[in-house]
Amino acid sequence: MQPVSKLTRSNKGRTACAVVLALAMGVTIPPLSAQSVDSHIPDLAGIWDGRPSVRPVNGESVPWGEDNFPVLNERAVAYQQVWEEIMAPKYDCQPASSPAIQYDPYHMSVTQWPDRVMFRYEKDDQLRTVWLDGREPNSTDFSIQGFSVGYYEDGALLVTTTHFVFDIAGFDDYNGIPSSPQKVVTERYWRDGAELRVTLTVEDPMFLRGPVSYTTRWLPAAEGYRLAPYDCDPESSRASVRFFPSKYK
Repeated sequence: MQPVSKLTRSNKGRTACAVVLALAMGVTIPPLSAQSVDSHIPDLAGIWDGRPSVRPVNGESVPWGEDNFPVLNERAVAYQQVWEEIMAPKYDCQPASSPAIQYDPYHMSVTQWPDRVMFRYEKDDQLRTVWLDGREPNSTDFSIQGFSVGYYEDGALLVTTTHFVFDIAGFDDYNGIPSSPQKVVTERYWRDGAELRVTLTVEDPMFLRGPVSYTTRWLPAAEGYRLAPYDCDPESSRASVRFFPSKYK
């Protein structure tokens, strides 16, 4: 993914300053979808349906298959061999991260502003911010969802996310593959008629021999739909693992 040019960064910086000034003056700024925008900026805003009626349910082989399953290095294989279900952080209500959360079979909403795009996932009630103003992450920006920057190009939103924390199940919820702070996730979002599509690519030299990708879609949510609260309860969630036999004494 090419870096944002200095000219583009400058323009975005001026846009961000204009936004701050307008807010200070009490002027209401509508989301990007309500403004007149350049044709190269796609309209991604709305609530999108990613349930099993729209695409296959994710699992050990979905969205990964023979053609795109990651090639693991010895370190990842060693982690995978000691993996068992009771280790999964999801039973302590830890949210999923990329590349799993984009494929989880729930709704999500997208809001576009001049300086950012916000993705809110019904799964785990997570909010991701993709910064468009040229800012760069610092040493305090590590998190489960990482730090995302992006720009528009040729009718698509291109996103690069870095600064992930180590996650014992950071690749997905099913295969026992961890991810490291070296993980880099790139996404390309575009409209294909009524559909919202993404091609997502994962790189993590700590565990993967090379990059892996998948492409998926969302459809517009039913009229009037609102994201439902996830409401994960750690006590009841962790209680369920007592039914999973451990291979360790």
